[in-house]
Amino acid sequence: MTTATEGPAPFRIGFTLKAANGFDAEWLTPTVYGHDAEETAQRGADLLAAMKNKGLIDLTAKAAEYTRSQYKGSGANPGGGGAPKRFSGGKVERKDQGQAPKTADDDCPHGRSLVSKANWSALFCDGPDGDKCEPLWKQKDGSFKANK
Repeated sequence: MTTATEGPAPFRIGFTLKAANGFDAEWLTPTVYGHDAEETAQRGADLLAAMKNKGLIDLTAKAAEYTRSQYKGSGANPGGGGAPKRFSGGKVERKDQGQAPKTADDDCPHGRSLVSKANWSALFCDGPDGDKCEPLWKQKDGSFKANK
């Protein structure tokens, strides 16, 4: 007969400890296992306390800072490797994604959103339905114009 402490531990707790809100922040993702809920919770508490007491959290932050200082990529976003990112609708998006570029002679009072597909891009009016301005379509020269 198998006792509760034999075999694989069926209970699991995973932690995500983030140093900041951004995707470039340090993440620690430890996991503990136990044979029952009490054991698993106690192991989780013990692990988090040990990580703090042994300096693992501070060491991770210092290692990440050192790693970022070694990055030799583009200077557009030092340490981040390109445009800043955000999480929206279950997807990671660049911070500048969907923002409309400024266009000359655009008299839309509502603001515009950029939509880009495989072979076309357009600026669509953000106004309420029934009061939308005409879309501006991306031209070969990179400018945006209404199809008249």
